[in-house]
Amino acid sequence: MSTPHLITASDLRELGDDPKLRIVDATVHLRFGDGAPQIESGRESYLAGHIPGATFIDQLVALSDADGEAPFAVVSSDDFAAVVGDAGIGDDSRVVVYDTENGIWATRLWWHFGLEGFDEIAVLDGGLQAWVDAGFPIDRGESGYPPADFTARRRPERIESTDEVIADVDDDSVLLINALDRDAFAGGHIPGSVNVPFGELVDERGRLKDVPALREIFDAVGALDAGARPVTYCGGGIAATAAAFALSAVGRDDAAVYDGPMNAWTSDPARPLETS
Repeated sequence: MSTPHLITASDLRELGDDPKLRIVDATVHLRFGDGAPQIESGRESYLAGHIPGATFIDQLVALSDADGEAPFAVVSSDDFAAVVGDAGIGDDSRVVVYDTENGIWATRLWWHFGLEGFDEIAVLDGGLQAWVDAGFPIDRGESGYPPADFTARRRPERIESTDEVIADVDDDSVLLINALDRDAFAGGHIPGSVNVPFGELVDERGRLKDVPALREIFDAVGALDAGARPVTYCGGGIAATAAAFALSAVGRDDAAVYDGPMNAWTSDPARPLETS
């Protein structure tokens, strides 16, 4: 069974010189250790090695609203259109996005494109490592495409704010899905949430599990119930998009992402948390 919006390294290679193809490295580096998480643009790693022809879109710098609810809050539709248009992506483009981390930065950009009404985008299964493992070449330095015109058409149903999630807590027709690991979930989560760790949606190579396995995971928490609309969230709005991506693979294209998540939720100590 095929998975929509997912492409293998071999299939990407076969696209060859398709004039509409736009390959995007979406890498951001996020490291955890003592103190605050360390976040860095992926531009340097892109320059050190990327899929031939790929351009780089800096989600950390260009696609995050510094005045938003949380550090990675989405920019306006106009700003998004300007950034991706400058990267050479137009309304008739065919986009493949990947990262060099654990796939969640690629799904973040996949979700952001979908938020702005663009669906001709696929995620490279397994990221750059899958390309390298297949024995395909990489380029170094800067690559890019001629600027293009991109029209953003935001789908407000794909994104939720803190105020909307506050209402969701008491709404039986909404299923809040926390995509963080099980320890983080147990340490504190939005009341009524279920836990689907993003790391359990992929195999040991970082490739998305097959559809039957994903269906089993989501069915176990009630995410396949037609009467419950999924809203995914995490710590900063990134891992949540991996859950939304996996949900799309099992036919749930109605998932929204809380684009403030725990960073925004816990900014007000009056907001409740559950532990388990």
